[in-house]
Amino acid sequence: MKSLVLVESDNGVVSDATLRAIGAATLAGKPVDLLAFDAVAAQAAARIAGIEQVLLAAFDTAPTAESLAAVLPGLSPHYALIAAAHRALARGAFPRAAARAGCAFLADVTGVSSDGHFVRGMYAGSVVANVASENVLTFATFRASSFAPVAREGGQADIVTLDAPHVYSKTMLIERQAAQQSGQDLSGARVVVAGGRGLASKENMARLGELANSMGAALGASRAAVDAGYAPNAAQVGQTGKTVAPDVYLAFGISGAIQHLAGMKDSKMIVAVNKDPDAPIFSIADVCLVGDLFETVSGLEARVGARSA
Repeated sequence: MKSLVLVESDNGVVSDATLRAIGAATLAGKPVDLLAFDAVAAQAAARIAGIEQVLLAAFDTAPTAESLAAVLPGLSPHYALIAAAHRALARGAFPRAAARAGCAFLADVTGVSSDGHFVRGMYAGSVVANVASENVLTFATFRASSFAPVAREGGQADIVTLDAPHVYSKTMLIERQAAQQSGQDLSGARVVVAGGRGLASKENMARLGELANSMGAALGASRAAVDAGYAPNAAQVGQTGKTVAPDVYLAFGISGAIQHLAGMKDSKMIVAVNKDPDAPIFSIADVCLVGDLFETVSGLEARVGARSA
């Protein structure tokens, strides 16, 4: 039995999240096939290293969750795992497909082993569950930031065109709008500079964004900062935002509500700056600085500016 991973594209390029989902699927120790939805994506997917074959289900337009859920059960007899990055399409399609096929569905998996066990967080990440699926087939979405990506080039997989997929006519994708985002992609960034309500203004958040850009980092924000209008929704990190696991996470003026910690606690190194010595974020931070965040930002600006010069 093999694994099948959905291919999603960003601006015509196979997404980094897909490459990371493939990396997660390979940890299960089974050969990996891919499922693409248009010829361009299939050609790009065929060049990904380590892939056996690419299945092409050519939808006339981008598939909806309902249409994809109707296609996947027909492929299920050939696979032990059908996987994707934990993004909107799979989050909508996989529970439906699993119900149709009478199989298990696991969401937001952060670890996988060759013995068939999956690791996923529960209760906003306060509990980590080690789950074993007893079904012949398991549908799973993977948290992209928890896995390393496979190489985008180096493969020569065959492309197999499937019969024209059934389209669920009662649901139609009218429009897709990308969230506004400047600088590096937050989900895959190696360094994230994040600001909270302690920044006190949209202008200070913009200043932090300039610092992030000069460092080659992505800008993140707490929900409190987003709700206050300091940062766009695309920058929100946390249970109701994006989940990140960069090499370094710099948190300025973020107290550390459990919902925020759930979205960044897997970062390799966490540096927190806050004037409150009892801020919850200090309980998980590797480096804690109690003090004025603006003095710290000024020091970093001077340091980064001197290196650039």
